[in-house]
Amino acid sequence: MSYDLCLHVDANPAVLAFAFVNARNYMNGLPGKEFELVLVANGPAVKLFVPAQAELQKTAEELMARGLKLHLCKNALDANKMTAADLWPGCEVVPAGLVEIVELQNKGFAYIRP
Repeated sequence: MSYDLCLHVDANPAVLAFAFVNARNYMNGLPGKEFELVLVANGPAVKLFVPAQAELQKTAEELMARGLKLHLCKNALDANKMTAADLWPGCEVVPAGLVEIVELQNKGFAYIRP
Protein backbone atom coordinates (compact mmCIF):
# COMPACT_ATOMS: atom_id res chain seq x y z
CA MET A 1 0.00 0.00 0.00
CA SER A 2 1.27 3.48 -0.90
CA TYR A 3 1.01 6.31 1.59
CA ASP A 4 2.33 9.02 -0.75
CA LEU A 5 0.26 12.21 -0.48
CA CYS A 6 -0.12 15.45 -2.43
CA LEU A 7 -1.60 18.43 -0.59
CA HIS A 8 -2.87 21.22 -2.88
CA VAL A 9 -3.02 24.85 -1.73
CA ASP A 10 -4.16 27.75 -3.89
CA ALA A 11 -5.59 30.21 -1.38
CA ASN A 12 -4.95 32.30 1.71
CA PRO A 13 -2.70 31.96 4.79
CA ALA A 14 -5.39 30.14 6.81
CA VAL A 15 -5.60 27.42 4.16
CA LEU A 16 -1.82 27.03 4.06
CA ALA A 17 -1.66 26.89 7.86
CA PHE A 18 -4.35 24.20 7.82
CA ALA A 19 -2.44 22.27 5.15
CA PHE A 20 0.60 22.34 7.42
CA VAL A 21 -1.55 20.92 10.26
CA ASN A 22 -2.70 18.20 7.86
CA ALA A 23 0.92 17.46 6.93
CA ARG A 24 2.01 17.22 10.57
CA ASN A 25 -0.93 14.98 11.49
CA TYR A 26 -0.28 12.77 8.47
CA MET A 27 3.38 12.33 9.37
CA ASN A 28 2.51 11.61 13.00
CA GLY A 29 -0.14 9.10 11.94
CA LEU A 30 2.32 6.95 10.00
CA PRO A 31 5.08 6.00 12.42
CA GLY A 32 7.53 3.62 10.78
CA LYS A 33 5.87 3.90 7.34
CA GLU A 34 7.67 5.10 4.23
CA PHE A 35 5.94 7.80 2.22
CA GLU A 36 6.45 10.99 0.24
CA LEU A 37 4.53 14.13 1.15
CA VAL A 38 4.40 16.97 -1.37
CA LEU A 39 2.56 20.26 -1.00
CA VAL A 40 1.84 21.86 -4.38
CA ALA A 41 0.98 25.56 -4.36
CA ASN A 42 -0.40 27.52 -7.28
CA GLY A 43 -2.50 30.62 -7.86
CA PRO A 44 -2.34 33.37 -5.25
CA ALA A 45 -0.97 30.94 -2.65
CA VAL A 46 2.55 31.32 -4.04
CA LYS A 47 2.66 34.80 -2.46
CA LEU A 48 2.67 33.10 0.98
CA PHE A 49 6.06 31.38 0.59
CA VAL A 50 8.11 34.52 1.24
CA PRO A 51 10.22 35.57 4.24
CA ALA A 52 7.57 38.14 5.28
CA GLN A 53 5.42 35.13 6.29
CA ALA A 54 7.83 34.21 9.11
CA GLU A 55 5.35 32.17 11.18
CA LEU A 56 4.38 30.02 8.19
CA GLN A 57 8.04 29.69 7.21
CA LYS A 58 8.98 28.42 10.66
CA THR A 59 6.30 25.73 10.46
CA ALA A 60 7.32 24.84 6.91
CA GLU A 61 10.97 24.46 7.93
CA GLU A 62 10.01 22.07 10.73
CA LEU A 63 7.93 19.98 8.32
CA MET A 64 10.55 20.06 5.56
CA ALA A 65 13.09 18.74 8.06
CA ARG A 66 10.75 15.76 8.43
CA GLY A 67 10.44 15.25 4.66
CA LEU A 68 7.74 17.62 3.37
CA LYS A 69 8.49 18.89 -0.13
CA LEU A 70 7.16 22.25 -1.33
CA HIS A 71 6.50 22.54 -5.07
CA LEU A 72 5.43 25.97 -6.35
CA CYS A 73 3.95 26.75 -9.75
CA LYS A 74 6.16 28.82 -12.05
CA ASN A 75 3.09 30.07 -13.93
CA ALA A 76 1.70 31.50 -10.67
CA LEU A 77 5.08 32.98 -9.76
CA ASP A 78 5.28 34.66 -13.17
CA ALA A 79 1.71 35.98 -12.82
CA ASN A 80 2.66 37.50 -9.47
CA LYS A 81 5.99 38.89 -10.77
CA MET A 82 7.97 36.61 -8.45
CA THR A 83 11.04 34.43 -8.91
CA ALA A 84 12.56 31.52 -7.03
CA ALA A 85 14.85 34.03 -5.29
CA ASP A 86 11.78 35.51 -3.54
CA LEU A 87 10.87 32.19 -1.91
CA TRP A 88 11.83 30.40 1.29
CA PRO A 89 14.87 28.15 1.01
CA GLY A 90 13.83 24.63 0.10
CA CYS A 91 10.94 25.56 -2.19
CA GLU A 92 11.11 23.87 -5.58
CA VAL A 93 9.65 25.63 -8.60
CA VAL A 94 7.79 23.36 -11.02
CA PRO A 95 6.69 24.43 -14.52
CA ALA A 96 2.94 24.13 -13.84
CA GLY A 97 1.25 23.33 -10.54
CA LEU A 98 -1.73 21.53 -12.04
CA VAL A 99 0.51 19.38 -14.24
CA GLU A 100 2.59 18.56 -11.15
CA ILE A 101 -0.54 17.39 -9.33
CA VAL A 102 -1.56 15.17 -12.24
CA GLU A 103 1.95 13.71 -12.47
CA LEU A 104 1.96 12.94 -8.74
CA GLN A 105 -1.45 11.29 -9.01
CA ASN A 106 -0.22 9.21 -11.94
CA LYS A 107 2.63 8.04 -9.67
CA GLY A 108 0.07 6.86 -7.10
CA PHE A 109 -0.09 9.87 -4.79
CA ALA A 110 -3.40 10.50 -3.05
CA TYR A 111 -4.75 14.06 -3.47
CA ILE A 112 -6.08 16.26 -0.68
CA ARG A 113 -7.14 19.88 -0.94
CA PRO A 114 -7.50 21.29 2.57
